[in-house]
Amino acid sequence: MIRKLQMVALDCADPVRLAEFYAQLLGGRVVVDQDDEDWVEVHGFEGIPLACQRVDGYRPPEWPGQRHPQQLHLDFDVDDLDGEEKRALALGATLLERTDQLRPEANWRVLADPAGHPFCLCFH
Repeated sequence: MIRKLQMVALDCADPVRLAEFYAQLLGGRVVVDQDDEDWVEVHGFEGIPLACQRVDGYRPPEWPGQRHPQQLHLDFDVDDLDGEEKRALALGATLLERTDQLRPEANWRVLADPAGHPFCLCFH
């Protein structure tokens, strides 16, 4: 039996840049293995560590299209949806969908990290 999910890895063109984005977003730290700069990890925050791995010819997913599907996305719990959206944008995220403008009861926003991976900020 599998005991636990150990890590989530994200493909990208620039693993250091993507790891720095998530370290700042989540309050973690970047861990670079000097022997393998194509794999960079983010540790030191509550939750499962993230890894960013370099992929030659990386193409970011499209939202909401399926020509380059997202394949996965990350959801983050937040206490202040507007404030965390502003902070993520200042760190280099891109707003993909303001769900509250489509549905007033929506409690999440869809953004993309600097490598184009969609992620949601969710208020519970």
